[in-house]
Amino acid sequence: MKQVAFKMKLLAGNEEEYLRRHQEIWPKLAELLKQNGISEYSIFLDPETLDLFAVQTLNEHYNDLTLREHPIMKEWWEYMKDLMEINADYSPKTFPLKQVFYLP
Repeated sequence: MKQVAFKMKLLAGNEEEYLRRHQEIWPKLAELLKQNGISEYSIFLDPETLDLFAVQTLNEHYNDLTLREHPIMKEWWEYMKDLMEINADYSPKTFPLKQVFYLP
């Protein structure tokens, strides 16, 4: 198992809607993430900067390429595109974070 972290950017005024959509996460999306090796996934919001900080625990079955190309993932990105900074394919712009400390 390994952890990865990255940040994304929420667009101003979308804090409540972003929270609502994630509280109602599609079961088919949650299952897809788990089937493709994401065993834990947390997202934190910095309300001052609107930065979203994500942490994922990945197992040996993690497959980013399969996820990125899956129709359910693409459908979720399209659903979320109006709330955050995105790439041309509607995927969220992500910026990897470097781990500098870990206390097991």
